[in-house]
This record gives sequence, structure tokens and C-alpha cells, in this order.
Amino acid sequence: MAEHIRTATPADAAALLDIYGPYILKTAVTFEYDVPSQAEFARRIAHTLERYPWLVLEADGRPEGYAYAGTFIGRRACDWAVEASIYVRRDCRKRGCGRQLYQALEAVLRRQNVVNVNACIAWPETEDQYLDRNSVNFHRHMGYRMVGGFHKCGYKFGRWYQLVWMEKMLGPHLDAPPAFVPLPALDRAEVDAILAQF
Repeated sequence: MAEHIRTATPADAAALLDIYGPYILKTAVTFEYDVPSQAEFARRIAHTLERYPWLVLEADGRPEGYAYAGTFIGRRACDWAVEASIYVRRDCRKRGCGRQLYQALEAVLRRQNVVNVNACIAWPETEDQYLDRNSVNFHRHMGYRMVGGFHKCGYKFGRWYQLVWMEKMLGPHLDAPPAFVPLPALDRAEVDAILAQF
């Protein structure tokens, strides 16, 4: 199976919604209730790409998963921090797709001079048919550590769920850090070369 990772485009919206939609409708992994329209999802991709990477892992031309970074807090002092998200096709889990995507995402973020990567993850007090603890376990495996949480802040499928925050440092916190580099300011060939390593 030929796999590769590339930068997403808004034209990927329909294929990526095929991955994301079941998480909305059948799980509490995301706290969204309604599957966004293709146009709305394309807008989300385009908006993200104005500053951050949105990556797609394809196998034989079919998207198997995606990962992206987004604004953390939305203040200039937090330019060196992002929030990361990842979704893998439900029949492709446990095959290393998530690891590949996160490693590629982190490599691009390092080139953007990002230091802190944060992940906000749904967490069940007790695992059920809608939510397990696999995402937290995956992030731990990828080097993230737990930093806090919010109790019973999400209500879905007639039950309450927690959110936890995890973080990973991609490099040292310098006294005079180099400026954050928005994704469009990076050379496209350089980004492609980074992704080709994964």
C-alpha cells in the first residue's frame, strides 16, 4: 500500500468529511453535534492554511487520516503555541497513521518556530460505546503529558464528558525566540521535502 502525506486543500473537504462525520454522529470524540456542510469544511481548511499546516495521509489515493494545527488562545504572546487535532479513518486505526501524521505535523511546526503543541481531548469518567481513552493514550505515546482538565463540560448522547489538556514541547523556550513563521511564508518545496520524510 503506497502511503504519503501532503498538505490538504479545500478540495479535500468531501473526502475528509467522510473521516470526520462518523466521529460526530457516533462518538463523543468531538463535541460537535452536526456534520458541517462541505462548503463549511472547505472554509475551515482554507482558514487554517492561512497560518498553520493541515496534513492528509493518503494510501493509494484515499485519505486515511488528517491532522492540523490551529490558534491557541489567539493572542500574539501565544504565537509559539498551537492546538493540534487529528482524525484517522475508523477502519485504519492501530496501523501507525496517527503517529506518521503527528510526526509530520510536528516537523512542520518546528520549521514555523512553534514550541508548545497543545491537545484538547474528550475524556470519559468511565469508558462507554461513545468514548474511550485511546486518544489520551495515543498522545502519551507521542510524548504529550497531562496538564489539566474540565469536569463534565460536554453533554452528548445523554451523558456528560470531561475535557483534558495535554501538551508537548518541540524545543527550548529561548529568551528571544525566533518569530513564528506562517505556513504560506514557508517555501512550498521545503514543506514537501519535510513531508516526504514520513
